[in-house]
Amino acid sequence: MLNWLTSLGQDWSHDPQGMPSSRKYLILFVMALGQFMALFDIQIVSASLKDVQAGLAAGPDEISWVQTAYLMAELVMIPLSGFLANAMSTRWAFVFSSTCFTFFSLMCGLSWNLSSMIAFRALQGFTGGTMVSLVFATAFTIFTGKQRAMIPAILGAVSVMAPTLGPSAGGLITDTLDWRWLFFVNIVPGLFTMILSSQVLRVDKPNPSMFARIDWVQLVAMATFLAGLEYVLEEGPRHDWFGDTTIAIAAWCAFVGFALFIERCLFSANPLVKVSPFRNRTFTFSCVFNLVFGVGLYSAVYLVPVYLGQVRGYDSLQIGTTVIVVGLAQMVSVVVSARLMQRIDLRYMIGAGLSCFALSLLLSSRMSSDWGFWELLPSQALRGFSMMLCIVPSVTMALGGFQPAELKYASGLFNLMRNLGGAIGIAVTNTLLQNHTRLASLRLGEAMAHGATPVDGTIAAVARRLSALDPDPRQALLAAQALFARVAGREALTLAFNDVFRMMAWMFVGALVMVPFCSPPRNAPPPDAAH
Repeated sequence: MLNWLTSLGQDWSHDPQGMPSSRKYLILFVMALGQFMALFDIQIVSASLKDVQAGLAAGPDEISWVQTAYLMAELVMIPLSGFLANAMSTRWAFVFSSTCFTFFSLMCGLSWNLSSMIAFRALQGFTGGTMVSLVFATAFTIFTGKQRAMIPAILGAVSVMAPTLGPSAGGLITDTLDWRWLFFVNIVPGLFTMILSSQVLRVDKPNPSMFARIDWVQLVAMATFLAGLEYVLEEGPRHDWFGDTTIAIAAWCAFVGFALFIERCLFSANPLVKVSPFRNRTFTFSCVFNLVFGVGLYSAVYLVPVYLGQVRGYDSLQIGTTVIVVGLAQMVSVVVSARLMQRIDLRYMIGAGLSCFALSLLLSSRMSSDWGFWELLPSQALRGFSMMLCIVPSVTMALGGFQPAELKYASGLFNLMRNLGGAIGIAVTNTLLQNHTRLASLRLGEAMAHGATPVDGTIAAVARRLSALDPDPRQALLAAQALFARVAGREALTLAFNDVFRMMAWMFVGALVMVPFCSPPRNAPPPDAAH
């Protein structure tokens, strides 16, 4: 045992690729666990927001900030992870991230009001962001050959399964224990990650002098841009977008921050975030794929629970057991995608993934108001299976062609695009859902006005049945009309969900146009490497 612990502390920074395979896989496991926790916590509260709202005595318009604060802060940290890893070393950047993430998870569970919860969620997301991207950069640094070919499948599975399983696990935890355990569950794996990563992650050397040369202007500009953009995306659907003064100001600040951030990237002597990876055409296209995929992944994970809650009236546990199909299909897809990427051109693979994802969205666009587990099963299973066909080749194409010096920055930018796509997707789908619900309500109203006699007859028949409970005919008629209005509203909302899923499907079809312009990275394993 002593010899094993001693071997864990051995420094491999001089030759990270030369360490034993067992050590490499242990590093991968520890870092993937940290990545899973950080991504898992984005969606873990989505199916339990009502319980959190009740526990904190928050308003319905305020509780969404429990998710928004986390995602906003994580977006700011992810592109900074490359700088922190170079300055502190991967080891201490990851230890710092996992330690703070675990502490703020504890504080989220102990929150005493909404303000404290939002503050701790923001700090949790900010400190956890480092774990999201460093695992990709480290894995592509220490693994080579056929071992490296497995990395996109493994880490891609973690990247998509974590947010997908979040609502399911969150619903189960809330129903079985209490909403505070949504955050307490991070403590044990967080401590495990912190302790073990401090021992095994000796893969590079720190350069503390970088802290003395921080471009603070770029840091403030990037934080202003990403935080302002996330605020606009989150609050816009609820407050008429730029018709609201606060949102307009936030949008202007985000635009100025973006312009200043780009200027610093291009002209700063020591930029915090390097955009030089975008000179690589394949990396740029892969980032666009990741952005589109982020829109589809997070929007679908968001929309299905909302449909089940608002249209079907499901509780958090029912929602969780319905959407878990996506995660199960992903597990099957991990094996298939890992084998395919070693045998076929990555462009064929990502083309198949985008096509299957689009088909799954089209299947979801045929929903009726009584769809449940079995009706949603085909579309969810296909969507879960196609996710890995999208993410595995895009990770390989994006990161497979970089040397270690640029790999950390490329990994941060690549992961940023997925989370940014998720933020954009949820905001846009929220707006589309509201607008199309109003349009569907107007169309249903017009249709009922043209066929008023059958509608009036139905309402009258319901009123006669209700009169047995309330002898006042006027009250019975009002109750029948209210019941009919709720039914009409439910059908209008279902039609709006179908419209949104259909639009998302066409977005994935449009992304297929870019596939022929990509090319596999030069140092990626050839298609026949497994033979």
